[in-house]
This record gives sequence, structure tokens and C-alpha cells, in this order.
Amino acid sequence: MITLNKIQSRLIEAIKQSGMSQTEIAKQLGVSQSCIAHYIKCDIVPSIDTFANLCKVLDLDPAYILCLQD
Repeated sequence: MITLNKIQSRLIEAIKQSGMSQTEIAKQLGVSQSCIAHYIKCDIVPSIDTFANLCKVLDLDPAYILCLQD
């Protein structure tokens, strides 16, 4: 079963493994660094457009992050 916790875990892992700083990612997305920090802390989840852009910036497969693929 797909859960928000699994999606958040994959997103956190991808952000950490990107080698990019939170500030760098935030700048490319046009959001604040604290916004990225909140994603990592699981306080909030990105909006759909921010999620799509985050996948593009980090070169991620959205299907993997959304647990549609292993």
C-alpha cells in the first residue's frame, strides 16, 4: 500500500542524496530554504507543481517517489 510516509521517505532520501544544499534547491524552485527543511522534517509536503519541479531539479522519476515503481 502506498502511504504518505513512504513518499516522504523517498523524497527525503532523494534530497539528501542529491548533493545539493537546501538553499540551492530552494533557489532553483523559487521557494525558501525553510520550505525545503520542512519537507525533510515531514512537517509539510510540496504542492503538486513544486513536487513536479523538484523532480525536474533533482532529476528524479516521479513514479519512484510516489511509490508507483520500486
